[in-house]
Amino acid sequence: MNILKLFAPAAVLFSVILLFGCVQAGGQPDSPLLPPDPSQQADLQEDNQANQNAEQQTEQNTADDIPEEPQPPSEQLQTGGGEHPDPIETVFGEVYVAFDFTRQPGSASNQYAVWIEDMDGLLIKTLTASRWTARGGYASRPDSLALWVDRSGLADMAPSEVDAVSGATPQSGLQSYRWDLTDSDGIPVSPGEYRVFIEGTLRWKNFVLFSEVVAIGSEPFLYIQADPEFHYESSGNYDALTAESPENEMISGVTVIYTPIGGG
Repeated sequence: MNILKLFAPAAVLFSVILLFGCVQAGGQPDSPLLPPDPSQQADLQEDNQANQNAEQQTEQNTADDIPEEPQPPSEQLQTGGGEHPDPIETVFGEVYVAFDFTRQPGSASNQYAVWIEDMDGLLIKTLTASRWTARGGYASRPDSLALWVDRSGLADMAPSEVDAVSGATPQSGLQSYRWDLTDSDGIPVSPGEYRVFIEGTLRWKNFVLFSEVVAIGSEPFLYIQADPEFHYESSGNYDALTAESPENEMISGVTVIYTPIGGG
């Protein structure tokens, strides 16, 4: 008997046992005797694709969990069913007030103030006031610019506020002042009617008052030679002035002009 023929079946059996052991251990034999199973390759590709999809979803969820950086209030979008409120309507332009000033000789005269009020009598802004009265002269002579002192609340004004609106008594000639359509805090006023006042202390208790209504936000406005209201009253040893008194010419030729931006 040939020895090789005797041991051949045993060698084949040993090879099969060894190969079966490798497969059971999870290994993939390199031998071409066991080619890869196509169904196993498809399953493996599906598993890989599922893993990739899971990783992408995890990354997306992580990105979604990161809170957005809050925007400043001015940049945030306002949402909701309500309408946005309209901005406060403002007007632009100026009111020009001018008059001829004739300086009077003697004392207790030559004081004047120019200011703006709304139609309810609330002072909006003082354009100018004589420095002597504004800086305390009204306390020693209460008749000096008594109307402006009362309506402006001068007694409660800070020195810096007084300095901002007061000026020295000028020499004779044309005096002009401009209202920029803002209040005493620099805030633009709303469209509507306002009254321009000019008060002048002629002599002691005798004074003159000019007033003119200006419609802000409408057509350009021009008023020349506003009518004066003279108030005559005696004071101690001083007689009341009359219509012929030269002091009546202290303030004359009052002109009020409103010019809106774009107006003629």
